[in-house]
Amino acid sequence: MTQTLDPEDTKIITLARSARARAGAPEGAAVRDETGRTYAATTVALPSLRLSALQAAVAMAVASGAKSLEAAAIVSEADEPGEQDVSVVEDMGNGTLFLAAPDGSLKGRYI
Repeated sequence: MTQTLDPEDTKIITLARSARARAGAPEGAAVRDETGRTYAATTVALPSLRLSALQAAVAMAVASGAKSLEAAAIVSEADEPGEQDVSVVEDMGNGTLFLAAPDGSLKGRYI
């Protein structure tokens, strides 16, 4: 990564990369909640359910009792996070949102 990140932030980027690679999905995401627990997910594209990777990771965190996020990471070919992804992080307390390339290089920080 071109910028120095906190080791915990590097960890969620690594988790998002791993989830994306394991599933062969277009995006991977990971979040860290207020207690330090992490959740990773990929894009969900079913006929009756569509979620971005970040939405899926946040849903997992909320379903496990998370009240807020410290940080979130998306690994994607995209140059910017989607508006809905920014909104879901804002809904969870304005933690930092990282966007990284598939190789793990940091593209940007948001929020």
